[in-house]
Amino acid sequence: MRPLRILKTLLVLGLVGFASMLVYGWARNHPEDLPWTPLDLSQPVGAFTGRKLAGLGDDARLCRSLLERAGVTFNALPPRRMERQCGYDDAVRLTGGAVEIAYRPAGLGTSCPVAAALVLWEWHVVQPAALEHFGEKVVAIEHFGSFSCRRIYGRDEGRWSEHATADAIDVAGFRLEDETRISVARDWTDEGPKAAFLRDARDGACDLFATVLSPDYNAAHRDHLHLDQAERGEAGWRACS
Repeated sequence: MRPLRILKTLLVLGLVGFASMLVYGWARNHPEDLPWTPLDLSQPVGAFTGRKLAGLGDDARLCRSLLERAGVTFNALPPRRMERQCGYDDAVRLTGGAVEIAYRPAGLGTSCPVAAALVLWEWHVVQPAALEHFGEKVVAIEHFGSFSCRRIYGRDEGRWSEHATADAIDVAGFRLEDETRISVARDWTDEGPKAAFLRDARDGACDLFATVLSPDYNAAHRDHLHLDQAERGEAGWRACS
């Protein structure tokens, strides 16, 4: 019986070793899906990409170096501090390079983690969806801004908005190469390709931003997509709606 027991043990060890090799091989080819691997903007979007992007809020230098390594050009904005809880230390303005989409109005500044997420959103979500639905690329994103010293919904009290630290952007629409305009306010309820594109853009953003709110969430978001990169929402709250 002893030789048989040894044989079974060797067989089990062999299977465990083989399984370990398979897992190791998969992990080497899919670093974006592992929580402990460093973020690389050149990698595909993985299961933990969104959380790694949100975590960049603790390391502005790393965030900017990731943009540089990805070929993205930007201007680092000087720190801005206002009374109460408003201001930022790590804001940047995307200027081009590997980024093809312009922002209108021009001069948009956001926190670096939001900028990094916008870059991946362009590459992996917005442009592929535009090509699929229209056969055209997006050349501009229309927005309502990022930094705004205010509380949520502009109330006089309550939790501060992520806009108060430039950790959010409100996207109002998109323009294609042929000047076609896609508006969240006008086209969200459309039954054609514009609405389908907007929903693809919203759904894909959910893998990259901590919170994504659309007209499906409430009337306050009827005309824009709210994208924010809060590292920790209220009681850990995150949303995609």
